[in-house]
Amino acid sequence: MRILGIDPGLQCTGFGVLDADGAALHYVASGTIQTRPKDGALLPERLKILFDGITEVIQRYEPEVSACEIVFVNVNPQATLLLGQARGACLTALVANGLAVAEYTALQLKKAVVGYGRADKAQMQEMVKRLLKLPGLPGKDAADALGLCITHAQVARSVAAINKVSPLQARTHAAYKGGRNY
Repeated sequence: MRILGIDPGLQCTGFGVLDADGAALHYVASGTIQTRPKDGALLPERLKILFDGITEVIQRYEPEVSACEIVFVNVNPQATLLLGQARGACLTALVANGLAVAEYTALQLKKAVVGYGRADKAQMQEMVKRLLKLPGLPGKDAADALGLCITHAQVARSVAAINKVSPLQARTHAAYKGGRNY
């Protein structure tokens, strides 16, 4: 299974691509998509850069599934709104290109990769390097994106094992017009 991980950000969106073969993980690619306000691009243009960049990554690496980080609310409401819009552009690109999207919080990501939900960026980078046997540290945003791939690979294996015993049924009592099921 080829997994695309996306760590959304308005200035810097990280992406990572891994192949998961059972418990074995194989690094394929990682990097960032940059949008800088100083380049003169307005918000809509920056969101299009993110959309186009993710579309290019999808076309180049042909992932089968994707994982995206869920935005947390921080102390600056304006920054949270901008991050939410960037995440929306990322999710739209994933879905527009036919990928299923799994979503994980930063806490879930850090717990799955480092084993500690309050791990810092340096710890994430080091564990991603070790788990994937990389020659050097990935960038902070790319490390988070690769960590999302690792998290999804672990979760997918667990869900597949559970489904062998008893298939899980999605609860649809709180579904709203084809949106998330709770």
